[in-house]
Amino acid sequence: MTIKEIASLAGVSASTVSRVINHPGSKAAGKEVENKIWQIIRETGYIPNSSARNLKLHNFSAESSNIPKTIGCILARTHTSDPFFSRITRGIEREALRSGYIVKYIYSYQDIQNPDIQQMIRQTKVKGVAILGRPDSKTRSFLKENYSRIIYTGLNNIESEFDQITCNAYLASKTAVSYLAELGHVHIAYLGERRNEIRYRGYWDAVSQLALPLNRELIIDTPLCIEGGYNATIKLLTSKNKVTALFCANDLTAIGAMKAAREFGLKVPDELSVIGIDDIETSQYTTPMLTTIHIPMEELGIMTAKILIDRIETGKRISMKVELPFQLIKRESCSAPPSENSYK
Repeated sequence: MTIKEIASLAGVSASTVSRVINHPGSKAAGKEVENKIWQIIRETGYIPNSSARNLKLHNFSAESSNIPKTIGCILARTHTSDPFFSRITRGIEREALRSGYIVKYIYSYQDIQNPDIQQMIRQTKVKGVAILGRPDSKTRSFLKENYSRIIYTGLNNIESEFDQITCNAYLASKTAVSYLAELGHVHIAYLGERRNEIRYRGYWDAVSQLALPLNRELIIDTPLCIEGGYNATIKLLTSKNKVTALFCANDLTAIGAMKAAREFGLKVPDELSVIGIDDIETSQYTTPMLTTIHIPMEELGIMTAKILIDRIETGKRISMKVELPFQLIKRESCSAPPSENSYK
């Protein structure tokens, strides 16, 4: 399989395929076309010409092999179209390809509940697997039974012997709440999951440490999706509790929250500030543009693949934890709270 053949199957030019593979963030193709290209790569087992790539990367000592080496990805909490984990997955795929590996399959939590998929996993051996998001005890047991090399990546640390590549969502959440407080907000709501959720802990501790009012009615336990954010915001605003800012546990929740605020007749950010976490691509195209905490999703994927492949190649077993930095991205959805006279 060559780049030209992949291009033919995808219905694009060879240069487009090359840019999608080798230049993350180049936006050489739309999301649908990019996903199609990576699907073809997985299905055909395409591996770049090792000699040419090693020459280009000045890696003269690497050995080439005609036998594709494979790893797998399992999304332990969500579906494969989730934009946060999709970006991480893409980072894993790119780095794996650079190292002469292919991602053989990508399954969601829902997929691996299917007995047929479970049987396929048992029969289709891969060198190792990357787990995206926190696995529950049942999933963890299944993973240990079927994989000898496992690495985890996500926003929550987990109690496990697995290697872990994370970004500190606890501190990211505290940063988001602190930023709202710096703008003058006192009545800050939390929209997101609560159970075993480090972002909720970060919110709670930040509010406590900043000596802000702890109003439990401003804490809405909701799924991390657009619909969850929308429904939670409607519930919050119809409760008549005073709130001037929403801290949403991810960007999808924040996007749903802004939609609900508009329908409720509130202007963002003049009457209600909204901040999220993740910095998915869509956050730049909302109206107003979403202020958020940037999580280095692609870099999480790249580092996950690097360490997993190193484990496969060297046989090292001592587990490690790597934490990547986050960054506050100030856009348009946050401002100082409205005055008492203008508050609705």
